[in-house]
Amino acid sequence: MRFVPPSREMLAETLMAAGPSAETLCDGWECRHLAAHLVLREHHVLAAGIAGGPLERPMQRQLTKLADEARSLPGYARLVKRFAEGPSKLSPLAIGPVERAANLTEFFVHTEDVRRAHDTWAPRVLDLAYSERLWSALTRASHLLFRQAGVGVILVRPDGTRHVARKGADSVAITGEAPELVMYAFGRRDHALVTFEGSDAAIAQLTAAHSSH
Repeated sequence: MRFVPPSREMLAETLMAAGPSAETLCDGWECRHLAAHLVLREHHVLAAGIAGGPLERPMQRQLTKLADEARSLPGYARLVKRFAEGPSKLSPLAIGPVERAANLTEFFVHTEDVRRAHDTWAPRVLDLAYSERLWSALTRASHLLFRQAGVGVILVRPDGTRHVARKGADSVAITGEAPELVMYAFGRRDHALVTFEGSDAAIAQLTAAHSSH
């Protein structure tokens, strides 16, 4: 649990430092849209619409409304503060194990969505235990994250640690530090410091299939 609260704080600070109209890696979203998304998923009954289905359109309307209200700096500060305060007591994300499972990678990726939207970004130096938790979360979710890859996928860390994310006759090994592999797995392929090993055809198929989520 100790990694989620500081990750929330870091994300809130990163959002505030960037400002409401700063770009993010989330297609079409400025920071105010990202902040609205974070608040909605923890505070609103429409949060289920994030995954699609009949609530998707009402959720998008509510997100747009919150983002529009956050165009001004005071409105944006209130929105970010609401996120920083944590989920409502009625939210499933208020339950410790659920919050840990749902927010560890969510907060890391979205912090980097803000940081890496600019040309001058550099990878953060993360606590080793935090990186290990990110790796554990990635390996648990990797089959789902790479389900449409079309080829086998092997995740490889510089120390030689490997994890088969997807089996396939023609496979690609993706090598990078755990946080960078997380960024790639979550579709930030052009902003992840990773390298590939495999046939040209397999790498092309993987990169074509694995675009931003």
